[in-house]
Amino acid sequence: MTFDLNTIWFVLVGVLFTGYAMLDGFDLGIGALHLFASKDEERRLMLNSIGPVWDGNEVWLVTGGGALFAAFPDVYATVFSGFYLAFILLLFALIFRAVAIEFRGKQPMRWWRRMWDIGFAAGSILSALLIGVAMGNIAAGIPIDARGEFAGTFLGLLRPYPLLLGVTTVALFMMHGAIYGLLKTEGELHDKLRRWAMNSIIFFVICAAVTTMATLLYVPHMAARVRQNPWLFSVAIANMLAIANIPREFYHGRDWRAFLSSCATMLTLMMLFGLDQYPYMVFSQPEAGNSLTIYNACSSPKTLEIMLIIAGIGIPVVLAYTACIYWIFRGKVKLERTSY
Repeated sequence: MTFDLNTIWFVLVGVLFTGYAMLDGFDLGIGALHLFASKDEERRLMLNSIGPVWDGNEVWLVTGGGALFAAFPDVYATVFSGFYLAFILLLFALIFRAVAIEFRGKQPMRWWRRMWDIGFAAGSILSALLIGVAMGNIAAGIPIDARGEFAGTFLGLLRPYPLLLGVTTVALFMMHGAIYGLLKTEGELHDKLRRWAMNSIIFFVICAAVTTMATLLYVPHMAARVRQNPWLFSVAIANMLAIANIPREFYHGRDWRAFLSSCATMLTLMMLFGLDQYPYMVFSQPEAGNSLTIYNACSSPKTLEIMLIIAGIGIPVVLAYTACIYWIFRGKVKLERTSY
């Protein structure tokens, strides 16, 4: 792997989307688990566990999309036009869950809160599913014509492998959210979250195993680089160890370490995804020659250079803001007059 400007931007875009997965992943996981809580107080506690941070977490998605647009405009155009309906659904789901968080507590009526509870949960699950389906299509490859434009249909994106990756993403985020909830709650809800976390860990491990086998069998090009460079197998081993360490730390009651292992799982999964994709940004199937790479779909070298300077200034600010917010709102959640 040669570290030129194109590669640096490939890594940077991956880092931004990985940050989004680790941070907003537990937001979406809390939403997916929201309806399992039977009491209004429990649902309020779950909402307030992410209340101070959920909107800041989504900054990583916006930043990642902006970086993709600036560095690889042809990829941005092809993906967003080809996945147009899917991205509109994702945008609708993200907006609707945000509205649900803010509107739920505006009225005391049970039907009102129940309506927004359903909206919050549905928006979270749909968002996680669509993110996974999009990644599954990028991994498996999509039809691209000689002009670099998407040549498929929306229904063609709903193939078994992308859908499997979508379900696996939902399972991963549910596990991530349940473990995060353990760090932020206590009492009866904490005990419930411990049961939900155990079930979601089992759910994710099964999904991860099935997805790995499906990838090796039906998407062999995603493992080609690891086969050609055996030292890269260390990343796959690190991923397996991170996954295995989640139930181990959870069993011993070390919830913080289990959460860190969940983050490490996401990090190593994204590393494997990036290593197997490189230098492709969008792999074309069945015509591999029409694929979009970091070299034929990038901005001019001057643009990449200027944007790298801007990113060098902006990313530390985002990191500092994120660290500050998490430090200020650390500790267990308590319901107050201003709570959701």
